[in-house]
Amino acid sequence: MELEKLREVIAEVLSVDTKEITLETTFLEDLGADSLDVYQIIMGIEEAFHIEIPAEKVERIATVGEAVELIKNSRE
Repeated sequence: MELEKLREVIAEVLSVDTKEITLETTFLEDLGADSLDVYQIIMGIEEAFHIEIPAEKVERIATVGEAVELIKNSRE
């Protein structure tokens, strides 16, 4: 469930097809996201999942899979 919602957020911000987004997809290299894109994705995640992500954790997210784990851990 987290992955599907996250795919939608990423696809909306970066204008990419959700089918291109896997757990192994990297935000910078694979999707070409810049720091503003990542910020918008994080805001979308916080809104979609009703969570707050601390800035220090955002800096460590490189892949979609890491973002999914962060979402899961933030909801517990």
